[in-house]
Amino acid sequence: MDKERSANITIGGEEYELILTTKATKEIAGRYGGLENLGEKLMKSENFEMAIGEIVWLITLMANQSILIHNLKNKDNQRDLLSEDLVELLTSPLDLANYKVAITQALYKGTKRNVVSEDNSKNAVVE
Repeated sequence: MDKERSANITIGGEEYELILTTKATKEIAGRYGGLENLGEKLMKSENFEMAIGEIVWLITLMANQSILIHNLKNKDNQRDLLSEDLVELLTSPLDLANYKVAITQALYKGTKRNVVSEDNSKNAVVE
C-alpha cells in the first residue's frame, strides 16, 4: 500500500495498514463533526467502555480502508473486512494503547500537506 499515508498494526497475528482515506474522513466527520473533534472526543469519553469502543471503531474503520483498496485492485484475491467484534476479540487493552500511536501516525500522514514555495530569487532586491 502507500507507506507515505499509512501506519501498520498487528491484530491477531496478522498485519494491517491503517489508512486515512477520503471515505474514512467522511465517516469520521459524520461521527465526530470533523477530524479536529476526533482527539477531543476520544479524550473526553464519559467512561472507559465508551473510550475503548471509539478506539475499536476507529481502528476497524482505518484498517478496513487498506482491505477495501486491496479488494478493489485484486478482484480474484478478496480479503474479509474486519468487524469491531473481531478487533475486540483479537486485541487486549494494552494493544489498544499501543495502536493509538499508529492511529496518530496514520491521521497525521493522511492530512499532511506538502507545501512547496516558489523560488523568489527573481524578486529579490540586490543593493
